[in-house]
Amino acid sequence: MTYQAQNLLVTGGAGFIGTNFVHYWLKKYPNTSMTVLDALTYAGRRENLDNLQGQSNFRFIQGDILDQALVENLLREHNIETIVHFAAESHVDRSIYGPDAFLRTNIEGTHNLLKAAKKIWLDEKTDDRHRFHHVSTDEVYGTLEQGDPAFSETTPYAPNSPYAASKAASDHIVRAYQHTYGLNTTTSNCSNNYGPYQYPEKLIPLAISNLTQGKAVPVYGDGQQIRDWLYVDDHNRGIDLIIRNGRIGETYNIGGNNEQTNLNLIHILCDLLDHRLPDSPHVPHRQWITYVTDRPGHDRRYAIDNRKICHELGYGPAETFASGLEKTVEWYLTHTEFWQAGNIHLFGSYPS
Repeated sequence: MTYQAQNLLVTGGAGFIGTNFVHYWLKKYPNTSMTVLDALTYAGRRENLDNLQGQSNFRFIQGDILDQALVENLLREHNIETIVHFAAESHVDRSIYGPDAFLRTNIEGTHNLLKAAKKIWLDEKTDDRHRFHHVSTDEVYGTLEQGDPAFSETTPYAPNSPYAASKAASDHIVRAYQHTYGLNTTTSNCSNNYGPYQYPEKLIPLAISNLTQGKAVPVYGDGQQIRDWLYVDDHNRGIDLIIRNGRIGETYNIGGNNEQTNLNLIHILCDLLDHRLPDSPHVPHRQWITYVTDRPGHDRRYAIDNRKICHELGYGPAETFASGLEKTVEWYLTHTEFWQAGNIHLFGSYPS
């Protein structure tokens, strides 16, 4: 039976994927109610949701998922039966040089949400009609060599960075709450997302902003690290399917079927910008590619086997890599205020 989510709490809804999910969901399901909870740390932008302000079915709360009492009050006050949990520290380089925040937010924060959900949904209401969907990453599986089979839902966890380890731990805690307490949970592990509203420390928006300004685009090592690229609204379509029809207690991998080396991706972006901005003084844009020392413990390859969600839930990416990248480039070129904002705080030399 299809689950009907009516009153949602979206954590991290002012961040990249969360922002796109909020817009996606309210456009598709305008008769539902949504509460967004976001701490507005460096990567969360309240302005991302300004166009929703004033809608009767939308509310924004600035707050921390570490505040269990706040979460409990929101669940009670707004009769929330569905949590979609995006809130996370997610930049690998930041986790290498400052892991504490990742453990607090990704592990303790997730646990606080689970404790609040258990208390309200199971201990107080004893209501089976609820969902807790946890959004995770393919990085929990570690790294692949060329020719290795893609990550499936049964691939053993082998995280290689503090970020990946913190997400792996949160995945296990979610699973434990389902098996131990009977909380209705699902988890999705996605590949690298791209699209509008992505904070410009990440590869694609950083490359676009630097190239259009005639700044160097650093490439780690030889640039042959491989990632599977997933357009953000294809990701959100997958989450939608899981919430409505996914099996309780199950994990689903969501991928874009688009493996690219970092260097090839940057070459494609350079060529797109050459075509889109032929009169730019920075053409040809490939001249701005600069090689830098590789980062510690850099995973060589990620790839997602998404056959489970395709077969069980009818999922399939709607965007090709070419169409998704063209939409992304166009969005950043027409929203320069997003990546030129004064509160942008980039970290390190290059994103992952």
